[in-house]
Amino acid sequence: MEKVPGIDQVDLKILGLLMSDATMPYTEIAKKIHVSSGTVHVRMAKMEEMGIVKGSQLIVDHTRLGWDISAFLGIYLDKSSLYAEVADQLMQIPEVVSINYTTGIYSIFAKIVCRDTVHLREVLHDKIQKVAGIQRTETFISLEESVNRSVPFANPT
Repeated sequence: MEKVPGIDQVDLKILGLLMSDATMPYTEIAKKIHVSSGTVHVRMAKMEEMGIVKGSQLIVDHTRLGWDISAFLGIYLDKSSLYAEVADQLMQIPEVVSINYTTGIYSIFAKIVCRDTVHLREVLHDKIQKVAGIQRTETFISLEESVNRSVPFANPT
């Protein structure tokens, strides 16, 4: 791993443990890596301030709540210089869960989650395709997600 100023092996161990179980209490992390829980707290605050840790999130299985369609959109823009404006508009659509500025034939690759195909059509037609700057889209429905994880850059023990 490339050296990051201000980050050491203790920080990487903390991150590794939290990436494998984000609910792990700081006291348990401290015991596992032989530091105080105060040290874990201070280091997490430092990494948040540095922008390495960007909050936390609850991961929900949308399908168990009746949101059965995950789709990826290849988005063609009128001009690539419109990316920031289009991304801002897409962020206002709740069904859009990720937006990526890409190389290749699409300017943007986005992921959306919908209840069913009727909802998907409504989101595409009534929301996304009305965003100023979008020329056209191509939709790819995901049949199954097998992996969704972070890069394992640290050995937590």
